[in-house]
Amino acid sequence: MTLYQDSIAPHGGQLVNRIATAEQRREFLDKADHLPVVQLDERAVSDLELIAIGGFSPLTGFMEAADYRSVVDNMRLANGLPWSIPITLSVSEAVAEPLQEGSLVRLDDAKGRFVGVLELTQKYHYDKVHEALHVYRTNEEKHPGVLVVYQQGPVNLAGPVWLMQRDPHPKFPTYQIDPAKSRALFREKGWKTIVGFQTRNPIHRAHEYIIKCALEIVDGLFLHPLVGATKEDDIPADVRMRCYEIMLENYFPKDRVILAINPAAMRYAGPREAIFHALVRKNYGCTHFIVGRDHAGVGDYYGTYDAQYIFDEFKPEELGIIPLKFEHAFYCTRTQSMGTTKTSPSLPEERIHLSGTKVREMLCRGELPPPEFSRPEVAAELARAMKVFTESQYEI
Repeated sequence: MTLYQDSIAPHGGQLVNRIATAEQRREFLDKADHLPVVQLDERAVSDLELIAIGGFSPLTGFMEAADYRSVVDNMRLANGLPWSIPITLSVSEAVAEPLQEGSLVRLDDAKGRFVGVLELTQKYHYDKVHEALHVYRTNEEKHPGVLVVYQQGPVNLAGPVWLMQRDPHPKFPTYQIDPAKSRALFREKGWKTIVGFQTRNPIHRAHEYIIKCALEIVDGLFLHPLVGATKEDDIPADVRMRCYEIMLENYFPKDRVILAINPAAMRYAGPREAIFHALVRKNYGCTHFIVGRDHAGVGDYYGTYDAQYIFDEFKPEELGIIPLKFEHAFYCTRTQSMGTTKTSPSLPEERIHLSGTKVREMLCRGELPPPEFSRPEVAAELARAMKVFTESQYEI
């Protein structure tokens, strides 16, 4: 029985559903052999999926030129609704040229499977450098997000989409919780306030600290790690998911946490992606969203707290989700506990910080991260995974 209505409306007011009905699917399959085909890369498949399940509400498809340009220049859709990341389907001139606006296009994944349909409403060119400078704040190719933009085709295809069918996730089917389902779970649990947490890294003590601080003021936690495309040197999703399972088994109250996968690809767009991540979690039903140090950042492209400052560029009611802003957490050797400069009396030399890069370097040397950085069970899992990876590099 439903206790009450959702505590927070989806972005734009309505949760989008673009999964083909059985009748639509039959119609699309009947036409499949006669439709022009566009092959999607891993990120485009993720975007198609998130549009279809409502994760990108209010989007119903890939962005037309007016929305694209407004998002790139102003962080808003053409109708004024906040939106910070362009969601586009870019192809080569050769692929775009024969496609007719007003027609249907078959969307296949990299393996040639028929995964979706695009109703092509527009084809338009765009300025890659302009997008890079506005969205990523740099035009350097060494930025992974910028590199993806530069490697894309020069033509964007736009229009509503349909996902052919919702298949179980190949690796994490039990954690595949779509926005309609997460909202239902929150209602069943009686949660009125839910904090979302985004991470592409293995969970460590600083994460644990800020999450538990947030749990003190809300009803439940939606632990929502990203499992879509990431950089090659990021820890693989299956390893990260096992680390989250270990933490939930040993260090969190099980009745106050829901672990689910976010199928999105990382953009590494720093501040803009922080807004994007918050809006996506709003669509999943979260009322609050944790924004920590260098959220969605990479290298030295963004200031430590730029991802927090950007929320001040919007009125709270425009975003409709409350950011919880945390300073960089560390282990304080004086108090022998986690803290930040707001809670710890320590001097800089009494603080233990470890970055993800440093941890990877330790694991490569066969060293375990210290307990001040990572719970021992998580450290052991990371070491095991690194050992398996290293051994695989030498297999003949």
